[in-house]
Amino acid sequence: MASGSCLLLWLLLVLPSFPISSASCRGIRLELTHADTGGDFTGIERIRRAADRSHRRVNSLLAAAPPSPATLQSGGADETAAVHASAATYLVDLAIGTPPLPITAVLDTGSDLIWTQCDAPCRKCFPQPTPMYAPARSATYANVSCRSSLCEALRNPRYHCSAPDPGCAYYFSYGDGTSTDGTLATETLTLGSGTTVRGIAFGCGTENLGSTDNSSGLVGMGRGPLSLASQLGITRFSYCFTPFSDKTASPLFLGPSATLSTTAQSTPFAPNPAGGRRSSYYYLTLEGITVGETLLPIDPAAFQLSPMGGGGFIIDSGTTFTALEERAFVVLARAVAARVGLPLASGAHLGLSLCFAAPEGKTEAVDVPRLVFHLDGADMVFPRESYVVEDRNAGVACLGMVSMRGMSVLGSLQQQSMHFLYDLDGGVLSFEPAECGEL
Repeated sequence: MASGSCLLLWLLLVLPSFPISSASCRGIRLELTHADTGGDFTGIERIRRAADRSHRRVNSLLAAAPPSPATLQSGGADETAAVHASAATYLVDLAIGTPPLPITAVLDTGSDLIWTQCDAPCRKCFPQPTPMYAPARSATYANVSCRSSLCEALRNPRYHCSAPDPGCAYYFSYGDGTSTDGTLATETLTLGSGTTVRGIAFGCGTENLGSTDNSSGLVGMGRGPLSLASQLGITRFSYCFTPFSDKTASPLFLGPSATLSTTAQSTPFAPNPAGGRRSSYYYLTLEGITVGETLLPIDPAAFQLSPMGGGGFIIDSGTTFTALEERAFVVLARAVAARVGLPLASGAHLGLSLCFAAPEGKTEAVDVPRLVFHLDGADMVFPRESYVVEDRNAGVACLGMVSMRGMSVLGSLQQQSMHFLYDLDGGVLSFEPAECGEL
């Protein structure tokens, strides 16, 4: 960003009505931790928990599918209930309010709203690892008007403005049964090493069901106007997930601090469906998959987005295992099995369907073929540890991917040890291999 633009942002920062921070000029570095890092789990337990979390996430992504034309024409109340993706994979620490109260929240590239449980009072709340935020104890809390542009950005027709209740009520439900119900408000957030940002819209949840996996809420990083990225006014952000078995924190860069080398590959984001829940997702164009040296005979339509908003291929921080449209996964699984050439084994305890019995129980001896995803203008080559899940106690090695119906998702396991940069202005995703713990 040019220095003149930074000066303008600084001038706006002194005006209390603008939620703009000088962070847009210098950038912010945050650290992400895996949802299970704080627990005393074995490697296999972490895999099992990740599998369960990933399946819940995939189901909730499907639950967020656009309604059928028949439902839209029915005029019933059900079409107004917003269903969103759920389940946590990576958590971020930040602080809310004045004085700042530390909270831990899920980082989610598949949704927009920032929300946390609120003691205002809280009618229904699930256990969380940090003290609950209380609006009455903060000097910078403010309700959002029902008729404001921020409230309209919720895109939720379930609530309508009325004279007795001028506030902005919200309700988000998730495919796994988790939900949050409360009031949209604005607050000061403290990010990284003391960077404060005023006037950030967030959901103050006073009736919350389910769980967000060892956190108090969620930070949406999707493409909508209420996401943290949109409200900060940044044009780019990046993250780099450390290996699944590593407890080292993963870096998240917001603004100008998000950079890659000149050798990074890039692929454009595909156009999103107009309106609806899926307009928040980051769609990519997956053109094909190579196993070994063979381009698989997968119908390109398997990864294409339909005019109604179904199908497509997204990159998502909340899904652990990459999930491919069923017909594509079947072709991939058969090709991998044919090239590995070992007896099949059960991977039910890991939540995975394609597993091999390792020779003499040595999982590292399972020779797996090269795997490449061909994107629009870029080839994503996966290292072995990004698509092979090993249970050394059981002597089993599995393909760390699953099948699903309705869409395809690039999961965080396949994103590990790779630095991803989201260029929001340019509409481009860039990536390159990296030692994430050293960035």
